[in-house]
Amino acid sequence: MIGRLNHVAIAVPDLDQASALYRDTLGAKVSAPQAQPKHGVTVVFVELPNTKIELLHPLGADSPIAAFLARNPSGGIHHVCYEVPDILAARDRLKATGARVLGDGEPKIGAHDKPVLFLHPKDFAGTLVELEQA
Repeated sequence: MIGRLNHVAIAVPDLDQASALYRDTLGAKVSAPQAQPKHGVTVVFVELPNTKIELLHPLGADSPIAAFLARNPSGGIHHVCYEVPDILAARDRLKATGARVLGDGEPKIGAHDKPVLFLHPKDFAGTLVELEQA
C-alpha cells in the first residue's frame, strides 16, 4: 500500500540555524521558509537525491510543534511521511485493520498541496506517520 518515503519531518527550535546547518555544513539544497497557517507551522524543505527532510518550526502559540518542542527543547524527529496512490482507499483499509487516523479522519491539504492524513503513533511502533497522496 505505501510507496516511497516522501520526507522525514524534524521539529526545530531555530529554523534559521537548522537551515544553515543543512545548507552550509551538509551542503544540501534548502528551500526558503514557507508559512503553513492551517497547520500552525513554518516549513523548510531540504532536498536530497532520494527524499526530503522537512524542518518544522511553530507558527503561533497553538502550534502542535510548539507542544512537541516544549517536551523536546532541542527538537527531534516528529514524523515520517509515506506516499500512497489513493489516500481514501488507504484510510479505509487502515481503519478496517484497527489503525487510528488522527483528527476527523478526513484528508487535509498538506505543505505539498496534496491530501494528507496522520496515523496514531501508538499504532505504528511509536512513530507518527503521515500519508500523502502521490
